[in-house]
Amino acid sequence: MNMKFYLKISSILVATAFLSTLPVEAQTFQQTKQGITGTTQGMDIEIQFVSPEIVRVVKAPEGRSFTKKSLSVVKSPESMSVTTEKKGKTVSLKSNAVRVDFNVETGRISFFDKQGKALFTEKDYGAQFTPFNDAGNQTFSVRQAFLLDKDEAIYGLGQQQVDDLNQRNHKHFMRQRALYASVPIIQSTKGYGMFWDNYSPTTYTDNPQEMSFDSEVGECMDYYFMYGGNADGVIAQIRDLTGQAPMYPLWTFGFWQSRERYKSQQETMEVVDKYRELGIPLDGIIQDWQYWGPNSNWNSMNFDNPEFPDPQKMIDHVKKKNAKIMISIWASFGPDTNPYKDLEKINALFNFKTWPADGGVKVYDAYNEKARDIYWKHLNKGLFSKGIDAWWTDSTEPDHLDVQERDFDIPTAMGTYRSVVNAFPLMSNKGVYEHQRAVTSDKRVYLLTRCAFAGQQRYAANTWSGDVMCNWETFRKQIPTGLNFSLSGIPYWNTDIGGFFNWPYHGGAENKAYHELYTRWFQYGTFLPMQRSHGSGVKKEIYNLGKKGDWVYDSEEKYINLRYALLPYLYSTGWQVTDNAGSFLRALFMDFNEDKKVHTISNQYMFGKAFLVTPVTRNMYVFSDKEQWKDPYEDFSKTGTQDVYLPKGTKWFDFWTGEVLNGGQMVTKEVPIDIIPLYVRAGSIVPFGPKVQYSTEKKWNNLEIRIYPGADGEFVLYEDENDNYNYEKGVYSTIKFTWDDANRTLNIADREGTFPGMLKSRKFNIVVVDKENGTGSAQSTKFTKSVSYGGKKKSVKL
Repeated sequence: MNMKFYLKISSILVATAFLSTLPVEAQTFQQTKQGITGTTQGMDIEIQFVSPEIVRVVKAPEGRSFTKKSLSVVKSPESMSVTTEKKGKTVSLKSNAVRVDFNVETGRISFFDKQGKALFTEKDYGAQFTPFNDAGNQTFSVRQAFLLDKDEAIYGLGQQQVDDLNQRNHKHFMRQRALYASVPIIQSTKGYGMFWDNYSPTTYTDNPQEMSFDSEVGECMDYYFMYGGNADGVIAQIRDLTGQAPMYPLWTFGFWQSRERYKSQQETMEVVDKYRELGIPLDGIIQDWQYWGPNSNWNSMNFDNPEFPDPQKMIDHVKKKNAKIMISIWASFGPDTNPYKDLEKINALFNFKTWPADGGVKVYDAYNEKARDIYWKHLNKGLFSKGIDAWWTDSTEPDHLDVQERDFDIPTAMGTYRSVVNAFPLMSNKGVYEHQRAVTSDKRVYLLTRCAFAGQQRYAANTWSGDVMCNWETFRKQIPTGLNFSLSGIPYWNTDIGGFFNWPYHGGAENKAYHELYTRWFQYGTFLPMQRSHGSGVKKEIYNLGKKGDWVYDSEEKYINLRYALLPYLYSTGWQVTDNAGSFLRALFMDFNEDKKVHTISNQYMFGKAFLVTPVTRNMYVFSDKEQWKDPYEDFSKTGTQDVYLPKGTKWFDFWTGEVLNGGQMVTKEVPIDIIPLYVRAGSIVPFGPKVQYSTEKKWNNLEIRIYPGADGEFVLYEDENDNYNYEKGVYSTIKFTWDDANRTLNIADREGTFPGMLKSRKFNIVVVDKENGTGSAQSTKFTKSVSYGGKKKSVKL
C-alpha cells in the first residue's frame, strides 16, 4: 500500500475535534474510512478495519513509500461504521465487534472485544526495523513483539512436526523445507487469531517475556488481527480473509493406495485388479515418480519410461475398474524436457541445487505467471488430456539441497527468492488449480501437495506431512502436527500411513513389529480427510502385508469398510468445510474450550462434530530384544489399554460397545489390535452408507441414520453430482435432521435443492444407539425404525 495515498484529504473523513486534541508528535494522524493512518516513533502506521472482526496493521519506517499486494489475502475492505475516540495518549477505534486502542506515544496497539475484554496486545516499543541488504535492495528485517496471558494457549503455525499441540514456550524457524509447511497464523483459546503476512524466512518465538514474529525481509510490517469468539469463528475469519475451500469430489474420500513406486504400467493395473479381486474397497491409485525415465528427463509430464509403453491403456483400465488415478508432478524439470527448454527461454528457472542432485534438474519460477502458463501447457497436453484425475504436486517447498545463503539472492518474478520463499507452495498449486478450472468445470481439481502457505485452501490442495520416518515417535507427532495445521485455517491434511521410510524394521513388509505400527497408523488414517497408504522400501498393499485371517489384513479391511460406511458423514462434513468454513480435524478446545484440561491434550481430537478419536501410538503386542526390530515376537496374552480423556459438558458413547460414559473424566479403554478408542458425542446424528467397493457404486437410497441420544442434535446430509462445479450454482440438495432428546423425536426437514440424478424417494433406517443394539461395526443389522422419505418433512417418534 502507498502510505502517502492515505494521507490525502480527499480520502479521509477529517474529525476536527479529534485532531486538535492530539499531542504535537501525533498531529500527522488522520482518520480514514476504515481506521487511522499517520506517523509516530519514526514509523508510518495504518490501522485499517477490513471487516468488523478483522483489523489490518501496517507499519513502515517513516517516509518509506511502498506498495504491497498480498499473495494470501483475497478480501477487500468492507464498507462499515468505524468510530474514533481520543483519551489522553490513546486513540480508540471501534467496529460493532472489536475495539482497537492505539497508544500514540509508544506505538502499542491493543485489541479488545466489544465488551472491553482484553484479547491481544503488542508490547510497548515492540516494533523493530533493522536495515538489511537483500541482494542489493536496501530494505529491512522486521520484528514485532506481543504480550500473551500466562495461561493462554496458542495453536497453529502450519506444520512444524511437534510433540505438543500448544505452541507456548516454543521457537520455530519458519522456512519451507521437507516435512515443514510454515503458515504464520496463530489462534488463541481467547477466541482470536493473527496472520503475519510475510513470505520470507520468519522466526516465531514465545517465552515468558514476549511472543514475537521476526522476518528476514520486509518493506513493511503487515499483520491481520481476527476475532471469531471461538476457534470455529477464528477459522471462519481466516477463510473470509484468505479464501474458502472448494468442494472435493466424493471419490477423494475413499481409500487410496500408493507406493514409491509402481515401476510399470502393468504393475499399476495389477494393484487395482487385485483389490477388486479381493473385494477390498478402493477409489484411487497413485502413480509416483520416474514414469518419465532418467533424471535428465525429470518431470517431462509424459510417459517416456519404456515400462509405460501404452499409458492410455493403463488409465482406461483403471477407470474401467471404477477407480481414479493420481499422478506425481514436480516443481522442477530436467534439461532434456520441453518444459525446461520453454522456461529457460523466459529465464524462469532457479539456479540452486535441488533433488535429484544429478541430471541438471532445476526448480521453476512459480511466481512468474508466464511460467505457470508454460507449466500447465505441458501438463495439459501430456497428462490431463489422457484422463488423469488428480495431481500429486510433489516437492512444493521446493526441494533445496546443500542450502547456501546466496541461493536466496536469486531473482524471481516477485523479488528475491528470500523475500518470497515461503509462498512457493501457494503459487505453484495456484498455477495448477486455476488453469484446470479455466479448462473445465466438469472435473473438480484435487491436489495432494507436500507444502503449504496461508490461503492455500482455496486451491483445492490437500497437504500431506511429507516423507516421515516409520517409527512410533514420528507417528505420535503426526496428531498435534495435523491439528495445528488445521487450526491455521487449511482444512485438508493427511499423512503417509505407516510412514515413508522403513529403515528401522529389519525384513521390511514381513516384519510383525512393523505390522503393529502400520495397523495403528492405518486406524488413525481412517479418521483423516484422506485415507492413503504410501511408503518406500516395502509394498504396503493389503495383500502384501498378509492374508485374510492375519490380524494386519483383517484390521485394515475392517477400517477401509468403516471409512466407506462413513462416506455420507465425510461428504457432508466436506460441505460444511466449503459452505460454513468448517473443519475435519478439530483440536478438543474447539468444542470444549471451557474444559481447560483439553488445552494441552495433544493425542486426541474430534473428527468432524461427532467422533472423538484417540490413536494408539505405542506397541503393545509385538516386541523385539534386538536392533531394527529383528526377530520380533508376538504376545497377545494381555490386552493393552489406552487412557482417554472424555471432555466435560456432554455424555459419550463408546462406538464399539454402545456404553455411555459421563464427560469430565479419564477412562481406560481396552484396545485389542483391531480397536482404536472411538467415542461419539451425545446428540450426534451420523449417517452410514452401504457396503461398497468404490464410492459411487451404490445410491444412498437406504442409509442408516444413527442417533446417539442424551442431548439435542442436528446433522445436514449433503448430496450433489459428486464431481463437477455445478454445486457453485446451487445444484445440490440438503436434508436437515434434528433430534429432540426430551421427546425422543427425530425431525427430518423438507429436502432443499435439487440436482440431476437426485433420489426422489428413499428409506432411512434409524438406529437409536444404546449398549444393547451393538453398533460397533460399519453397518448395523438392528434398526429401531425404518422410514420412507420422499422429500417432505417427517417427524419420527422413537
